[in-house]
Amino acid sequence: MKHTTLSNTDIKISKVCLGTMTFGQQNTEADGHAQMDYAVEKGINFFDTAEMYSVPGRKETYGSTEKIIGTWFKKTGKREDVVLASKIAGPNPGLAYIRENMDFSPESIALSIDKSLTRLQTDYIDLYQLHWPERKTNFFGQRGFKVQDDAWEDNVHSILATLDGFIKQGKIKYFGLSNETPWGMMRFLEESKYQNLPRIKTVQNPYSLLNRSFETGNAEVCMRENVGLLAYSPLAFGRLSGKHLSGESHPNSRIELFPQLARYNSAKTTEATQLYQEVAHKNGLTLTEMSLAFVNQQAFVNSTIIGATTMEQLKENIAAFDMVLSDEILKEIDAVQAVIPDPAP
Repeated sequence: MKHTTLSNTDIKISKVCLGTMTFGQQNTEADGHAQMDYAVEKGINFFDTAEMYSVPGRKETYGSTEKIIGTWFKKTGKREDVVLASKIAGPNPGLAYIRENMDFSPESIALSIDKSLTRLQTDYIDLYQLHWPERKTNFFGQRGFKVQDDAWEDNVHSILATLDGFIKQGKIKYFGLSNETPWGMMRFLEESKYQNLPRIKTVQNPYSLLNRSFETGNAEVCMRENVGLLAYSPLAFGRLSGKHLSGESHPNSRIELFPQLARYNSAKTTEATQLYQEVAHKNGLTLTEMSLAFVNQQAFVNSTIIGATTMEQLKENIAAFDMVLSDEILKEIDAVQAVIPDPAP
């Protein structure tokens, strides 16, 4: 397992990050513990979670993922071996059961951090992230920005000052953004620079062969400002495993279980996936191997978040990071992207 440092820090992290959002819904506590055991055995020391997990968000399963990670920490005593990332949920009427005010006010941040620490059975979170913006903008499958009424008032200074307080208390070490735009990233960077406040270290956004929209705007911000991308959905909800191309039903897959969450069900997505699979097979690779290796090789990617519902999937995904794609394969990938650019926003 290759390692690097969390951007702009001296914390060593694995290039593969274990995503955990299935723990507590698709995966039992025993499943989650087994995945974390295997990940650590293979050299993965970076776990990502969120207060709202498992996914899809439901009142009955809210916080279940953090609880499973917490019982694993208690059982194994390996808290110090893991770089732990979690997130605070932003505004969403469907998640009002999380807390009364779904905002990033000082009170909401304090409440969310303390509840996460309790569930995780730890005294600190290494990387604390804003799960999505408070303002109305394009994220979660929205392809472009649309002008619309927005009551949001710029509170970036307040957020940074509040997080600075928790850093000084030792409850969090660093913080990052998620599902963010170039404007949002630069707004936080600007405020931290001129107000001497903590700086964002990472941004967690979707990035895969089926969604390379991060390359337009965000990638340049990451490269020039030394902010690392934590790439999520590198297999596009399993679409880039190739298993959905046969027409066979996969009732336990996320795409079939939770169609309301799928960004990857269009005809163009299927067409692009078929073309990428042809490139992979032509070069002696599985589509999974090529898809994960592609994301891993991008210079702006700090770590790639993988999730699995079975140990077989987890083992295959981790093994794929040993692959290095040649310049010729990368050119063939770009040729598909030129024909069908980013079919899944």
